[in-house]
Amino acid sequence: MAEDLRERASYLRGFMEGIDLEEESKEQKVLHRMISLLEDLCDEVEQLRVDYDEMLEYTEALDEDLGDLEDDFYEEDEEEYEDEDYEGGFSIECPNCGEIVVVDDDILDQEGPIEVVCPGCGEKVLVDEGEWDEELDELLGEEEGEEEKKEDEGEKKE
Repeated sequence: MAEDLRERASYLRGFMEGIDLEEESKEQKVLHRMISLLEDLCDEVEQLRVDYDEMLEYTEALDEDLGDLEDDFYEEDEEEYEDEDYEGGFSIECPNCGEIVVVDDDILDQEGPIEVVCPGCGEKVLVDEGEWDEELDELLGEEEGEEEKKEDEGEKKE
C-alpha cells in the first residue's frame, strides 16, 4: 500500500516536471509543495505501517504469554474443584475475595433466615431472610390467578 502511494506520488512529480509551466510561476510552486506534502505523507504512512507491524507482533507475544499464564493458573483451580463433589449443593463466588464457597442444599431446608459466610474473608455471600419465599409465593399466586382467569374466559366463550 505504501509502495503504491509512493509510486503515485513519484508519477505526479514526473508529470509536474513534464508540464510546460513557467519556472517560478505560482502554479509551479503550489504543485511542487503539494507533491512534497504527498511524499511526506507517504513516508509517515510507511512508518506507521512499520510501527503497526511491530506492535502487532508484540501484542501477539503478550497474548501467548497471557494464555500460558491463564492455562497454568486456571488448570490448578479446575483440578482443585473437579475433585470436590458438588452433588447436593451449589457454589457461590465471594464478591469480596473471589473464593468459591460451596453451599450444601440442606441449608435451604432450615427454618428462619439463611446466612452463608465466606471462610476466606468473612464476608456474607448469601443471605435469605425469608423474603424470597414470600415473593415466590406472591409470584406463583399471581400466575395461578392469571391462569384461572384465562380458563374462566375460555369457558365463557364456549
